[in-house]
Amino acid sequence: MIHIVPLRPDFLVQVREQGIDDLGQPVERLTAVGGEPCRDVFRRARAGEALILASYCPFERVGPYREYGPVFVLADGDAAAPPAALPVEGELPYLGASFVLRAYSSDERIVDAVLTTTVQAGAELARLFARHECAFVLARFPTYGCYALRIGRGTTASPRATA
Repeated sequence: MIHIVPLRPDFLVQVREQGIDDLGQPVERLTAVGGEPCRDVFRRARAGEALILASYCPFERVGPYREYGPVFVLADGDAAAPPAALPVEGELPYLGASFVLRAYSSDERIVDAVLTTTVQAGAELARLFARHECAFVLARFPTYGCYALRIGRGTTASPRATA
């Protein structure tokens, strides 16, 4: 069993209401062309939706693997409840046909990584979580390497990711 960790609620409030991202810089507001991966609702944007593009950090600790990257979120509305399984269904699936799973230890160092497909992802996640040093897994889009979502074991969320 996995737990998909949503974006931090404080981040969503900060970017929507204050217009500031995790790096303390102004967000960009734009209109969706369509297909942009919206991290707050685990789906692709529809053409014409109002979006925010902002830097986000899915890590909790300071260290050499901590990174910030661009994420799209809907400018209006609330975050969706995280899906119970990887969001790989539908005509334009959120994760796409292939994606990267990168496992991290509790001190947020990379343990393992694999390029996977929707068919292989379940087995790969089980293999990664079978490693005792794997604390969580990040899914990333393969072409640009951007953060897609954080996956935890069972129903235990990250301490920073409060719902």
